[in-house]
Amino acid sequence: MKIFIKMIILSLTFFSFSALADKVTLKFHTFVPAPANSNAKFVLPWAEKVKKESNGEIITEMYYSMQLGGKPPQLVDQVREGVVDIVWTVAGYTPGRFPRLEAFELPFLPTKSVITSQAVQEYVETIGAEDLKDYKILTVHVHAPGMIHTKNKLIKSIGDFQGMKMRGPTRVITTMLKSMGATPVGMPVPKVAPSLSKGVIDGMVVPWEIMPSFKLQELTKAHTNVAGNRGLYTTPFLFIMNKAKYESLSPSQKKVIDNNSGLSLAKEAGKLWDGFEVPARKLAVNAGGEFFTLQGEELAKMKAAGKKVTEDWIKSTNKKGLDAQKLLDTAKSLISKYEKSL
Repeated sequence: MKIFIKMIILSLTFFSFSALADKVTLKFHTFVPAPANSNAKFVLPWAEKVKKESNGEIITEMYYSMQLGGKPPQLVDQVREGVVDIVWTVAGYTPGRFPRLEAFELPFLPTKSVITSQAVQEYVETIGAEDLKDYKILTVHVHAPGMIHTKNKLIKSIGDFQGMKMRGPTRVITTMLKSMGATPVGMPVPKVAPSLSKGVIDGMVVPWEIMPSFKLQELTKAHTNVAGNRGLYTTPFLFIMNKAKYESLSPSQKKVIDNNSGLSLAKEAGKLWDGFEVPARKLAVNAGGEFFTLQGEELAKMKAAGKKVTEDWIKSTNKKGLDAQKLLDTAKSLISKYEKSL
């Protein structure tokens, strides 16, 4: 009887250790604070869903605001090298690292996030795949088209940019700002609020969505949008995983990750980011903001500046041995494809 009891205890111990061995902890790192929409409404629900569907085997530890060290541009290296397992970041924070993906940063290309996000996801799975070959892609998506926000000078014409120090999120957009007469200042979004307060910049281009996370609606009182079904710009976001970590998972665990990745996740992200815009804009209204929509001749001038930026991008990208026009045409075609399917 004693031998039988010992066998049961040994069996239970073995199964306990086996269950423990099956558990996987993923370290997630990002540059935005915990309450930001990308964390609270997107990554955290994703992590909870993955945990549930894996029967508690896959657990995600969340580290916000660069808690694990480094600066936002270093996130893509941290996840590639296995310092962390998953990141959510801005592709354009590392200029030149993702040259094919830059096509989606070009001016007057994007429309609603749900459309453009699906387009960019298919793009990185096909013609743009080389950019992200070192990562397991969970999804790539974009925000709703960004707008112009300044402390107090309402931008009503391209001439109003003269003498303005404007923050841009990516190399392409800072080039666009310069072409319109502004003095461009590139910086990650966490630096925007202190830079506005200290007078380092006079304004920035961002979507409404991100403003509440840093209370930017309280620091900028003049807001300009552009008319039409194509926005001023957007920014691709990378939700990516360390490739070796993914490969180390069991087949069933990989299946859970795969089921929560790709085009369906990009579509979900797009819907979320479109939905974030209205309540965020309302905060700016409540804060006493002034609003303007560029159209007509002044919008035509801005689009002409955008066309020149695109032409220059094509030339510089061709010099890297890429077919820039094909990349751009594919991006536009995919946006049209998902626009029709909406």
